[in-house]
Amino acid sequence: MTRHATTPFSGQKPGTSGLRKKTRVFMQPRYLENFVQATFDAIGGVAGKTLVLGGDGRYFGAEAAQIILRMAAANGAARVIVGQGAWLSTPAASHLIRARKADGGLILSASHNPGGPDEDFGVKYNTGNGGPAPEAVTEAIFARAETLTSFATLETPDIELGRLGEVRIGAMVAEVVEPVEAYADFMETLFDFASLREFLKVDFRLCIDSMNAITGPYAREIFERRLGAASGSVIHATPLPDFGGMHPDPNPTWAHELMATMMGADAPDFGAASDGDGDRNMILGAGVYVGPSDSLAVLAANAHLCPGYAGGLKGVARSMPTSAAVDRVAKALGITCYETPTGWKFFGNLLEAGRATLCGEESFGTGSDHVREKDGLWAVLMWLNIIAVRGQSVAQILTEHWARFGRNYYSRHDYEALPVDQANAMLGALRARLADLPGQVVAGLTIARADEFAYSDPVDGSVSTGQGLRVIFADDSRIVLRLSGTGTEGATLRVYLERYVAGPDGLDQDSQAALAPIIAATEALVQITAVTGRTAPDVIT
Repeated sequence: MTRHATTPFSGQKPGTSGLRKKTRVFMQPRYLENFVQATFDAIGGVAGKTLVLGGDGRYFGAEAAQIILRMAAANGAARVIVGQGAWLSTPAASHLIRARKADGGLILSASHNPGGPDEDFGVKYNTGNGGPAPEAVTEAIFARAETLTSFATLETPDIELGRLGEVRIGAMVAEVVEPVEAYADFMETLFDFASLREFLKVDFRLCIDSMNAITGPYAREIFERRLGAASGSVIHATPLPDFGGMHPDPNPTWAHELMATMMGADAPDFGAASDGDGDRNMILGAGVYVGPSDSLAVLAANAHLCPGYAGGLKGVARSMPTSAAVDRVAKALGITCYETPTGWKFFGNLLEAGRATLCGEESFGTGSDHVREKDGLWAVLMWLNIIAVRGQSVAQILTEHWARFGRNYYSRHDYEALPVDQANAMLGALRARLADLPGQVVAGLTIARADEFAYSDPVDGSVSTGQGLRVIFADDSRIVLRLSGTGTEGATLRVYLERYVAGPDGLDQDSQAALAPIIAATEALVQITAVTGRTAPDVIT
């Protein structure tokens, strides 16, 4: 074991999704080593522990895995279970941590961010329940990174990550495992694969876009091999270090090839996309796009049709910016709907405590209590199971859902890479006016209340403040504004727009047209165009 002297790097503060920086930042000498050592120290060391290690196959992932393996051995870990080729989707890693009763795991990913030497990289620590580290742990990691003076490693050659089996690094066992099979087997316990195989024998066509990211091998194994979908149903199925130049974010802007296919002539019956590390999803039918908020609501209303959820739901949870569509389903089912800050770690407590079964975020993340992460392919399988049982198209399912529950028109407008000072100034100006806004009329809408969201965790009593600015109108329409922590440069301002229509009329409008008054009110309140010069969002979802 060799201990190297080091000095802290500024800004090694992990967020909800770990530490994300430009790849070349992570490639600096000592940068990754410092963060990994700080993580090991902050969790009480790894001596005698078992860890899981893997990632989404992006550039620098395999090299980072070798560094982490040597450091884990030097710090006394008993075993590290690593995906073959350093590959593991985030939900598969969460499942492996839980199935193998590991003490935690390190996931090498920047999720939906682009990959490559000039793009993004990330490292996230997940705890023994398979979920993202809670704030107490991420704060401890940051505090340790600020004072670190040395890190430990072994001066040993790289191991062969392409070969399955066990190899020793010092006294530690590195176990290279096949990354797909255990996850695919697990999915068979939650969904009726036999019935799905029969369903797909009929003239039903799929298009699953893995965006040259990690879910390609998983999707091919599940949909083409186990369920018998036609060869080629999974597109962009080979994980590439730079995702083939694609931006692996499953939304209508970045998954434009899939959108064109599903909105074009002779569209497949069902389409879906997943992101870089496999925890996000986008759902489409022939000629129809399903927003993430609607997707969560439809899954909650139909979960009982899937074998793993036949006994009903304990509760549901959504992030605060996600639309209230699932709230109406929860009320009809007589179960609790929890509203949390953005970040899957907040759902973890509810799932662990047995208070919620399904959770979802407007940022294309949906999951259940089967793991402690959002899970893109799980959501695709659940939709497919519901379609097969109901014998209806995606469009028919949505239409019947809105007829029963009404429709929450919803959209997110992202303004990316804004100067941080400019973004903070805009939100600061609105924050200062919140108390004076109720009663004012803006763009023809009367403001009923305005606040900054805070959350008291019903499980551990922790309080999270500063979780987004909300302006709610008299008709329950609303605007939510917050800055995203998932980028690596500048600031991304996310503006969430929502308007509820009870029906029976007005349920088939174009979303942006239906939201036009809310969009106008946002500009009047925040003056995004006037301040930034941006005449339109960079991304609309």
